[in-house]
Amino acid sequence: MFWDSVAGVYDLFVNVVNRRTHVALREIVADLIRPGDRVLECACGTGLLTGVIAPRCAHLTATDFAPKMLARAKKNCAAFGNITFEPADITALGYPDDSFDVVVAGNVIHLLDEPMKALRELDRVCGPGGHLIIPTYMNRDREGNTSGFATAVGRAGADFKRQFTVQSYRQFFLDAGYGDVSIRLAEGRIPCAVAVMSKRVPRKLSSTQDR
Repeated sequence: MFWDSVAGVYDLFVNVVNRRTHVALREIVADLIRPGDRVLECACGTGLLTGVIAPRCAHLTATDFAPKMLARAKKNCAAFGNITFEPADITALGYPDDSFDVVVAGNVIHLLDEPMKALRELDRVCGPGGHLIIPTYMNRDREGNTSGFATAVGRAGADFKRQFTVQSYRQFFLDAGYGDVSIRLAEGRIPCAVAVMSKRVPRKLSSTQDR
């Protein structure tokens, strides 16, 4: 698995290569977490956001599909006693409906074969009045061209299924039926757009959106 193979060096990307973006991203996400929140984080990676969510919430369930990423996140965030680390598939979450106040899924939507299936799961486990926080790297430039980052990482083995600009990223969620989508941009070498929206009023997403 590509993400297991890069678990040992991913923190270099986080803390050095794209430091400016990630400092801003942490601040944006931290501001969205409230003291009593029960939070689910999917695709936690090595703990980029885990470490700023945990001290602000009541409890955090941090998950990832790649075992080595999850192990590194657990090591990086060992100081926090309110985190449960668990393996999980974002497209088939093993949690009951309405389990969390906030659901976070960072930098994963563009990697998925079925992003709408994942979005349905994130929404399902989010409770009434809750919020989804979904940051994703912008891998197209302002002119809509594939960024050098997306090209280089693709060659290295990361299979990007989608490439977004800020505008197309917001439209992605509008097309999924979210009417209150806000976008906050973490600027930097490789910018990251943070989409924030309320849990949807129950309505089945169209199956054609997965095609």
